[in-house]
Amino acid sequence: MRDHVPAGFLNLNKPLHLTSHGVVAAIRRRCRPSSGKVKVGHAGTLDPLADGVLIICLGAATRLSEYMMRSRKVYRARITFGATTTTFDAAGDVVTRRDASRLTLADIADALPPFIGEIRQIPPMYSAVKVKGKKLYELARAGQTVARPERKVTIYSIDIISWDAPVLELEIQCGAGTYIRSLANDLGESLAVGAYLSGLTRIASGAFRLDQSIALDAVMHDDHWTSQIISPFDALSDKTCVTLAADEIQRVQQGGFIKRPGNIQAEKVFAFDSKQQLAAVLVPRDETWKPHKVFPLRS
Repeated sequence: MRDHVPAGFLNLNKPLHLTSHGVVAAIRRRCRPSSGKVKVGHAGTLDPLADGVLIICLGAATRLSEYMMRSRKVYRARITFGATTTTFDAAGDVVTRRDASRLTLADIADALPPFIGEIRQIPPMYSAVKVKGKKLYELARAGQTVARPERKVTIYSIDIISWDAPVLELEIQCGAGTYIRSLANDLGESLAVGAYLSGLTRIASGAFRLDQSIALDAVMHDDHWTSQIISPFDALSDKTCVTLAADEIQRVQQGGFIKRPGNIQAEKVFAFDSKQQLAAVLVPRDETWKPHKVFPLRS
C-alpha cells in the first residue's frame, strides 16, 4: 500500500542556483514512489540566484497557491553599486560601469523614501511577465527589448542592514508582484551610479518564515519528510477562516449558498469542518456566502 502524502504546504528553504520549477519537479519525483502522482506547485517564484522561503503546495493545496502568493514578503537584499546589468542582477552581462567611490550611506538613506509606499515599477526584461502573450524573458533571450507597462506595487518598509561600499544590504517588506531586481536598478539610477542585485534571500512569505523552513535535502532523503507538511488549517491562520456546522458543510460542498454573518466582510473566507479540514473557499454574495472553490473531505 502506498503512503498518503497529505494536502498541504512545505515551508522550503530553496537553495541557490536551482529554479523554483526545478525544486517543484524534484519534490514531485519524491512523492511518486510512495503516493503515485501528486500535484505539486509553488506560491511565488524565486530566481535561481535567490534562496530562502519557497512555499511548496501539495495535492489539493495547489488550488490555494493564488492566495498564498498575495501574502506580504520580507527579503534580505544585497545591492552592488557602480554597474548595471542586462538582468538587473549578477546573472546578467554588464551594461554600464560608473564611479561609485563617492557614494555615502547618507546619500543612500536620502534616496530610499520615494521607494516606500505604493509605487510604480517597470518589470525587468528578464522576467515571466507577459506582453502581448509573450513572456518577457523569451523576448530578451531573442535579443528583443520591448516597452513594459508600469505596475503598481507596495513596499511597506526598507531598512538598512549594512553598508560596505559598494555593497548595501537591505531588509525589505513588500507586497506581491514586487521585483527587488527592479528596485536595485531604480535605486542605482536615482543615485546616478547604477546598481544591480547581487544577492537575495526571502526570509518570510506571509506566516512562513525562514527560521522555520526545511531544507530540500531533508525532503529528498528523510523518510519522515511528510511530517513537515503544514495543513491548510495552520497555513491559512493569518487569513479570514471560519468553522462551519455539519449542515453548512454539506450545503457548500453541494454548491449551495449559506447565510453570511454581518460582522465578516472579507472578500475571501476559508471554511473548515469540525476536523479542521478545508471544505471551501467562500465569497460574499449579498447576505450569503457562495462557494468559490470546494475541496474533497476525508471521512
